[in-house]
Amino acid sequence: NPIPGEERALSSRLGYRLLTASAIPIQIGLIVFGASVVTAPGTTMMEAIGGTVAVGVSSGAFGIVVAHELIHQRRVERWLSRVLMSSVTYAHFCVEHVQGHHVLVATPADPASAPPGQGLYRFLLRSTLGGWRSAWRIEVARLKRKGHAVLHPRNRILQDIIVSAGLGAGAVLLWGWVGLLFFFAQSAIAILQLEAINYIEHYGLQRREVSPGVYEAATTRHSWNTHQRLTNDALLNLGRHADHHNFAGRRYQLLRHEADAPQMPAGYAAMVLLAFVPPLWRRVMDPRATAAMASVG
Repeated sequence: NPIPGEERALSSRLGYRLLTASAIPIQIGLIVFGASVVTAPGTTMMEAIGGTVAVGVSSGAFGIVVAHELIHQRRVERWLSRVLMSSVTYAHFCVEHVQGHHVLVATPADPASAPPGQGLYRFLLRSTLGGWRSAWRIEVARLKRKGHAVLHPRNRILQDIIVSAGLGAGAVLLWGWVGLLFFFAQSAIAILQLEAINYIEHYGLQRREVSPGVYEAATTRHSWNTHQRLTNDALLNLGRHADHHNFAGRRYQLLRHEADAPQMPAGYAAMVLLAFVPPLWRRVMDPRATAAMASVG
């Protein structure tokens, strides 16, 4: 953890911001390069599949992780996060994550918080569809407060749909229909990683309902953390998730490990792989989730 006196220096150090800003050309460059390789004459089916999976994994583990960091920062950085999320056709996440998930985390109303006993595959359907509905409701409410119609040009969800459609059209023009298939396939792989990470970060941790529809405040006890160095070095301290929820605007280099938060038994890569086998996941995590909630009570 940063010690007192380090925070100001770490916060103002330009290198940390350049690192996240570099994700924009890298992400776009990888997609362009991948599409060029996959659609090149003589590319075999296995090479095309391998190239698509490789780009999709990078889009999820690199592009989306950086987008998540930028979502919570200044206006220009929030705009850059929308660019990154549009590259995987999931830019509504920028609205839903900040104004939905961070408000409703660890409650039944949050599609990105998995309740106890829910397997990953059921969660994926709930989170993807529920996230879309949540983002749309949030944006419609915002437009109404400003006196705008639902289909107003300032509707961020419609803007993002148009941008993603434009990127898809560009893929067809540059690389044909195979290029379009590549673009949507790498997006799907990236989205799968994002939602699997959502699943492991809050599984089974629920805020207590103090009155009908009203829940206790979210605390460090409502996010799974990991102190694994590889996870945090590769994913911009994403494993310090409780501190992120407590201080959403705190930049990644300043996030702290919270010893009181529930701890996952391994890093993100191992836990995501475990989540794809629901019986094993429940055997490992259900007792931990029960113990974590008992300690809250």
